[in-house]
Amino acid sequence: MDSIENIPEAALKWHLDGVGAALATVTQTWGSAPRRVGAQLAISADGRMLGSVSGGCVEGAVVVEAMDAIEDGNVRHLEFGVSDGDAFAVGLACGGTIKVLVEPIGRQLTPALLQDLCQARAARTPVAYIADLATANRRLATRGYADRLRRDRSGFEPDGSTFVAVHNPPLRLVIVGAVHIAQALVPMARLSGYDPFVIDPREAFASPERFPSTAMSHDWPDEALAAHGLDSRSALVLLTHDPKLDDPALKLALASECFYIGALGSTRTHSARVARLLEAGFAPEQIARIHGPVGLDLGAANPAEIAVATLAQITQVLRSVN
Repeated sequence: MDSIENIPEAALKWHLDGVGAALATVTQTWGSAPRRVGAQLAISADGRMLGSVSGGCVEGAVVVEAMDAIEDGNVRHLEFGVSDGDAFAVGLACGGTIKVLVEPIGRQLTPALLQDLCQARAARTPVAYIADLATANRRLATRGYADRLRRDRSGFEPDGSTFVAVHNPPLRLVIVGAVHIAQALVPMARLSGYDPFVIDPREAFASPERFPSTAMSHDWPDEALAAHGLDSRSALVLLTHDPKLDDPALKLALASECFYIGALGSTRTHSARVARLLEAGFAPEQIARIHGPVGLDLGAANPAEIAVATLAQITQVLRSVN
């Protein structure tokens, strides 16, 4: 899913504005494709575009087909054989095949269905868009496709005719403690596709000067987390190693579905943390979700290196699940 660009939302707006629109979705790619299965391109009837389905080698043909589809209302499932020369031009080692499903908003991809999809995305609800190419049926599902949603993996079902496009919420990184490590971690996380959110009741630490263009809260961590929420697309990093700040946040995190929990501190600090959580009634298997000391053991020696180790560990956990 293109979490930064609101591609389905753009298509819906163009349709509601009376212009007409189509969504093009990658359903199959060659080995080292620049766009993964599920990548989308929105096309309006007046030639506007948002998103992409390749590195540029088939976009023009897809747009032409989409304009025709908007006019006649018929879905198209396109297949392009990409030559070695074209593949090399977009950064591939060799040629191959790309398949793209072009759906004009209308009979199959109805405005109501697209509206429901956009509402689910706005509510950060993981949802699967199911297109049965054999029967022309379209529907949304939040259950029954848990493995695909967890792995963030669009693709065909074993029947070869049912395509499932996964729409997961954007990844979020919640950081408790606006310390030096956080100043390095926030821009790294943003470059990696995370939406960072910094929590610290100490306003001198969590300031716009230290964290420009970053969402922040000066509430106590448990209050901020209760308001902000932690879902299956959220990672939490605790950087204060202060029990009065970390522990309330940890207790909320352990009861949530967040995919990663990391806490700064030495092995001795973490042992004390574990003892407090056991005394608070948490089971050992719950506490084992906490990565402490935080980050991969890279021998990190300064705040930037600790941030690198932390983001590397978050990535490792995310991709081992996904």
